[in-house]
Amino acid sequence: MLQIDLWKRVSIWLLCAVGVWCALPNAFYTRVEQHNDAVAALAQGSTDAGLAADRAAWPSFMASGLVNLGLDLRGGAHLLAEVRVADVYNSRMQAAWPEIRDALRPERATVGTIRLQPAPEGQLRIRISQPEGMARALEVVRGLARPVQSLTGAGSNDLEVSAQGDLLTVTLSEAEKLATDERTVQQSLEIIRRRIDEVGTREPTIQRQGADRILIQVPGVGSAAELKDIIGTTAQLTFNPVVARGTDPDANPGIGNKLVASLDDAGVYYTIEAAPVVTGEQLVDAQPSFDQNGGPAVSFRFNTSGARKFGDYTAENIGAPFAIVLDNEVVSAPTIQSHIAGGSGIITGRFTVEESTKLAVLLRAGALPAGLDFLEERTIGPELGQDSIDAGKIATIIAFAAVLIFMVLSYGLFGLFANVALTLNIAMIFGLLSLMGATLTLPGIAGIVLTVGMAVDANVLVFERIKEELQSAKGPARAIELGYEKAMSAILDANITTFITAVILFAMGSGPVRGFAITLGLGILTSVFTAIFVTRLMVVMWFERRRPKSIEV
Repeated sequence: MLQIDLWKRVSIWLLCAVGVWCALPNAFYTRVEQHNDAVAALAQGSTDAGLAADRAAWPSFMASGLVNLGLDLRGGAHLLAEVRVADVYNSRMQAAWPEIRDALRPERATVGTIRLQPAPEGQLRIRISQPEGMARALEVVRGLARPVQSLTGAGSNDLEVSAQGDLLTVTLSEAEKLATDERTVQQSLEIIRRRIDEVGTREPTIQRQGADRILIQVPGVGSAAELKDIIGTTAQLTFNPVVARGTDPDANPGIGNKLVASLDDAGVYYTIEAAPVVTGEQLVDAQPSFDQNGGPAVSFRFNTSGARKFGDYTAENIGAPFAIVLDNEVVSAPTIQSHIAGGSGIITGRFTVEESTKLAVLLRAGALPAGLDFLEERTIGPELGQDSIDAGKIATIIAFAAVLIFMVLSYGLFGLFANVALTLNIAMIFGLLSLMGATLTLPGIAGIVLTVGMAVDANVLVFERIKEELQSAKGPARAIELGYEKAMSAILDANITTFITAVILFAMGSGPVRGFAITLGLGILTSVFTAIFVTRLMVVMWFERRRPKSIEV
């Protein structure tokens, strides 16, 4: 006989109610979006008078999760960037010079004087005055090499050291270059993500493409140029000793030094040591602030290691100028007045409040380890996104209406039950997408339209089986029960195979393909639930109340 326990009935209707409740905010998208933005802004301390009204536009006790709209629906910016991984090789070599120099100094009796020589990018060339001591120099420098930190480079060292006459050459090994490339791209990926998250954009797509490229898609950004301003700045912050100050842009800085321009003083150039004392990688915080004159500035704080290096250097070099360098421009070059302990300081310059805020964001997110070359950029206007939404709505409504009419004409009252389940099915899909914070794209809408067509398959199978059982002279109750039992295996087989396809598409695909796979997979889960449980519960409740002697399907 047809029997469903009370707790099962309550659970089924409760799940349906939760799905509708979670999906409801999407029916008032603009209002809820303004409410969410206002709540976030007030939580950050904003005092804008209009925010309170926006927050009150949607009840606080209601669900406020929304399905995020993708780039093709909302408009925004698309960039394809290539990471200049070779930049890191030169930085690594410059950073290695002080360590090599300090290791060779105790060996002067054997190797003589040590001179850094001009070298191609990514190499160090060191000349020693006593070539007969080259064997000892090779031994010392090779002792500085470390194992490559990667699976593919197991057993290899990071440095290759060779000698010719009185010239010692140091480069990165091929295994280390491969490991460095991997780390550089992964680090760039994470820093880009942090920078975009800092400015509060919704659901950006940031993913790796190939060996050294990164795809960035950010909905809601006004233009590709605006997006490039956010992520294109490397924000390489270093603190370097100053060798000299002048006005000649063609001055020879000397080996081991470099010539950089002043950010604020046009025509002024500083010769600084290429190897920094500390870098922005050792920063743990940076915040916009104001200097003693009330001008915009950026305060910063180092980690323990950076604070120790910074404090030791300032203690040993009181009275010497010290350059704060941002992206190869000297922001300021103050004279060290006293020992700076605690690892904190302030960067002053001719900033506006907006510039100091942006710089603080970049420094908090971290410096890009290498520059980016933008190979592809385009802006998708919100008008085009709205056209896509409208087209998707029309397609969904047409498909939905066609299925509703077909089910009523084909199965009568049972078709109405299936239509109610189909409506709950769509609501539950949007409820799940809202709970997950998923991003809906145009292919995702296609997945929902396909789900609408597929959602009634299970009901069709059940109703056809009930028809067959009725023709075998069985009573209505027994026919309904056998119809669900015998259709179950076919329903599960069909939906499991389609769900596996959706999983493969999600695992192997990217971007729009994943959007399609997510909505298709969620649609399969909700359609099976509504067909097996919701439709059956409605049929059982109707049968218990009417107790018909015969039924027509």
